[in-house]
Amino acid sequence: MQRRGAKALNMKKTSLILLLLLSAVLRPAAAQQPMTLHDCMEYALSHATKLRIRQAETGDARIARRDALLAVFLPNINGSTSAYYNFGRNIDPETNTYINTVSFNNGYSLSASITLFNGFSAVNNLKISQTSLKMGKTRELQAEADICLAVMEAYYNVLYYQKLLEIYESQVATAEQLVQKVRRQEELGQKGHADVVQLEADLADRRYDLVNTRNLLADHRVNLEDLLFWPGDEPLVIDDGVTALVPQPATGDSGLVDYALAHNPAVRLAAWTVENARLELNTAKWQILPSVSLSSGWSTSYYSYQGNQTTPYFDMLRSNAGEYIAMSVSIPIFNRLSRQSNIARRRNALVRATAEYDQKQRDVESEVRRAVQDRDGAEAAYEQAERKAEVQQEAYALNTRKMEQGLISPLEYQTAANNYLRAGADRLNSLFKFLIKQSIVRYYGGEEYINQ
Repeated sequence: MQRRGAKALNMKKTSLILLLLLSAVLRPAAAQQPMTLHDCMEYALSHATKLRIRQAETGDARIARRDALLAVFLPNINGSTSAYYNFGRNIDPETNTYINTVSFNNGYSLSASITLFNGFSAVNNLKISQTSLKMGKTRELQAEADICLAVMEAYYNVLYYQKLLEIYESQVATAEQLVQKVRRQEELGQKGHADVVQLEADLADRRYDLVNTRNLLADHRVNLEDLLFWPGDEPLVIDDGVTALVPQPATGDSGLVDYALAHNPAVRLAAWTVENARLELNTAKWQILPSVSLSSGWSTSYYSYQGNQTTPYFDMLRSNAGEYIAMSVSIPIFNRLSRQSNIARRRNALVRATAEYDQKQRDVESEVRRAVQDRDGAEAAYEQAERKAEVQQEAYALNTRKMEQGLISPLEYQTAANNYLRAGADRLNSLFKFLIKQSIVRYYGGEEYINQ
């Protein structure tokens, strides 16, 4: 009886486990949480191939800095060994005469060398590598900014067409109800057939705009998914809370241009390019001077002949050991003017880098001033669009009541509805434009897009 009870209990446990597993499998997947703009930026930065490429380039620059640092302070050390048999005629190292026998030779050597002076090439290379590492990190920041700005524009485009789609859906529903009402009034003799045709034509136009807007929304959604590297088999849901998007009033922009010229990644990259070009020119100039190097080494060998009694292995290695220390000076005399040509090329590179730096400063200054002007213009347009949308909404509500009471014609009501629809779309468009322009100005002021 106890065995039967235990067996029944085990069967119940097994059934319970199977039911739990089956319910876990059949349970519907949790709905995706809507992604905010900040979430989209973070997701894009964590999956962007452009940023991964920049990070790999920064890794190469970090390795180059390490190699340049070791080249300044550490010598080159080499070790070698050899072992071989000679068959036939060879030279006896003891008597320096030819003998005809089988011999065995084994040798070891260790050497080290360091450059004492080579025209400050190693020091300049270290400085160049340090600057290149800074440039690599700055390129990463620049790539992050480009990705975030592209995601922001795509996100607002999707949000705009989502809201525009909701407006068109509401207008189509209202137009359908109105058409049904006017048809009923036609049956009762209160409206003419021309009024019905006019409203049906208006309904067809709104349905066309609805389909066209839905297609544009799908296109911009695909663009956003491409920027995010979003999985194609998963739907992307974004937070459509327009009410949370409250633009901040424009603040004072004094010193914005100076700050951008000192901290903008593009300007800093151009400045570091000039610095590296100057260091490379100095290196080329110093190459006309002699280079001095110091080296030292140790070597030993062992040999034996077939049939001859030789010194024990380790005793011979100790007796044959030798050391050396040497200093060498290399003086360039004539190399077909290659050094002079290299100096001329480096000088031209410095002139080109300086000109590009001046041009980049001018470009960034123009971009900042244009960004401020665009933001101010977008802010003014948004304020006017806000007022126009409020007025058109009130006018549309009044005309809707008049249409229901038969006080205006369908053509007048259609005009009022179109004005209301256009005002709502203009308000959304001006809002998103102002948000983007405002973010660009704040970025030039030192605030990263993802931190705004």
